[in-house]
Amino acid sequence: MRRLGGIIFSATVLLVIWAALVVGGAREGWWRAMPAAKGDTAGFLNWAEGRYATESKGNIAIVLLNRGQIAETFYASHGQPVDGNSLFQVASMSKWITAWGVMALVEQGCLDLDAPVSQYLTRWQLPPGTFDNNAVTVRRLLAHTAGLTDGLGFLGFTPEQTLPSIEEELTQATDTLPGADGITRVGAAPGTDWRYSGGGYLLLQLLIEEVTQEPFNDVMRRLVFQPLGMTASTFVDPDPAHLADFYDADGSKAIHYKFTALAAASLYTSADDMTRFLAAQFPGADGAPPGRGVLSPATLETMQTPQAFLFGLAVWGLGETLYVPNGTGSYVIGHDGGNYPAINTTARLDPATGDGILVLQTGSATLAREIGGEWTFWQTGTVGLDTLVMFNLRSILIQLASGALVILIGSFMWHRRRR
Repeated sequence: MRRLGGIIFSATVLLVIWAALVVGGAREGWWRAMPAAKGDTAGFLNWAEGRYATESKGNIAIVLLNRGQIAETFYASHGQPVDGNSLFQVASMSKWITAWGVMALVEQGCLDLDAPVSQYLTRWQLPPGTFDNNAVTVRRLLAHTAGLTDGLGFLGFTPEQTLPSIEEELTQATDTLPGADGITRVGAAPGTDWRYSGGGYLLLQLLIEEVTQEPFNDVMRRLVFQPLGMTASTFVDPDPAHLADFYDADGSKAIHYKFTALAAASLYTSADDMTRFLAAQFPGADGAPPGRGVLSPATLETMQTPQAFLFGLAVWGLGETLYVPNGTGSYVIGHDGGNYPAINTTARLDPATGDGILVLQTGSATLAREIGGEWTFWQTGTVGLDTLVMFNLRSILIQLASGALVILIGSFMWHRRRR
């Protein structure tokens, strides 16, 4: 019996070691081919062009930055041509720009990051429940740690539908993704776990309107778009002359969905405008500071500081994703977006180097995120948690199961031989 216990213990140790090797190896890209040689920006773009050619029947805009400056661009479409001025709906990437508006109001003294958000609201309040609504702060809403369990994800509304009010969407969203609760409420202890919440950013949209007494889009234009020169960007009523076509995954024209949840899902912007936004994260060539006067460099550092963790890994700052460590004590930062049926976007950059990537596209629900994930690996040699889960989980599970089977069979055979 003691011998059997020893075999079980040894097999367990081997299983743990194997799991650590598989997961750690996947994270470090041991079995992953680089899309291009290190530093070969043109080679990476060539790889990305190939992915578009095989994976999408829609349109795409790609911008690669090197030291804060445009290094390479690529524009393509299976229909109406697109260029740097074409407006794309960028889905959840909207949250990153919204966070800049929120932090601008914090710098102006209009908002306190750690005050209960309820003290600023008059038009709507979080419904009472088991957990303390006063623990829902601006900081926690920005970082998705406020304990909201809405699960949003918004599908949007067709052109002929009447948009509900912000208050109606917060009370019970009617354009929820399948499986989403759709009720913006505190369903978990605030300040503990990371829970992605579109409802939290809809609440921030209301907060901005309440504090400024202006429409959300007007505030964002005044605080962010105009100072950064993002003159074509808007959360409402994009210029139809520059609006890129919407495509489904099969290449057919898709419905242009509209949103009440502007802050969470409805930014329309161009590659040129978003490049200005990304460049504003770095010092300018003319000596202009990071933030370009919209935000201070100290605020940008605060936004890049980890606020939320998954599996012990930093995943979120204030309004921006922390993809992987960049080797200098900071992270590759940015945001992804996905709207129904096949809009996918990503923007990622390394604050330490000034290198970055922007991908705006329709016609695939995952292509921009795939390209962004490969760029992150190409830049840092580390595979992001989002890429592992979305694109490599099946192969990781197969490797884990195969190794576990070998270990268990080997242990059983060894035990029989010893007997």
